[in-house]
Amino acid sequence: MRQLSRFLGVCLVICSVGFVQADGGPIMEIGKFSAEPEGAAAPAGWKPLTFKKVQKHTVYTLVKDGDTVVVKAVSQAAASGLTKEVKIDPKEYPIVRWRWKVEHLLKKSDVGRKDGDDYPARLYVTFEYDAAKVSFGRKVKYKAGRAIFGDIPIGALNYIWDTKAPVGDIVDNAYTDFAKMVVIRSGSAGMGTWVEQERNVYEDYKKAFDEEPSLINGVAIMSDTDNTGESALAYFGDIIFSKAP
Repeated sequence: MRQLSRFLGVCLVICSVGFVQADGGPIMEIGKFSAEPEGAAAPAGWKPLTFKKVQKHTVYTLVKDGDTVVVKAVSQAAASGLTKEVKIDPKEYPIVRWRWKVEHLLKKSDVGRKDGDDYPARLYVTFEYDAAKVSFGRKVKYKAGRAIFGDIPIGALNYIWDTKAPVGDIVDNAYTDFAKMVVIRSGSAGMGTWVEQERNVYEDYKKAFDEEPSLINGVAIMSDTDNTGESALAYFGDIIFSKAP
């Protein structure tokens, strides 16, 4: 399934649900999965993200890993995600922290190819359109896209666990440069264990798009294998945004 339709699917679901807004505290708990009851299909405030051309969906459940409830994702030649609308100023809350565990890599995953656009684990962060913070060229492209697809965000960062791309790479998605792929894990190191992740979303956006970010309007998690036809098993722990130290 094409990343553009994934990107737009995230946008449409985000635009249809209630949002979590910053309250001035030091952290924002976006996904407090550890406080959820075991056995549910989706955490409170999170909505399924599915795609018209993909009939088989990734299965998400809340399970216990040791003493902690986490989201388990099982994807077998499938694609879908979980998404939550938020409203966060990335300059005030630039740090996103989460943990995830991936059981194995996808052999055919390739960040540079349309037919390799699958990952055992990814975390989306999407941004709303703010004309005051967007270059002229991107405004033109955005308006053209909006005429076709409706209300869409100006951009998305995809934090991915890839098979072979170098950690630190930030590249255009194979289908649209409105979505950037940020390689934060690559290869088998850490496989099968919980890995703590921390990113400065504010700095990543400036580096990826060469301009100031607007408000963050959505966060999503996904495990997808529909392009490669492979299988993936991944787990996602709590997700928070915080102010810079």
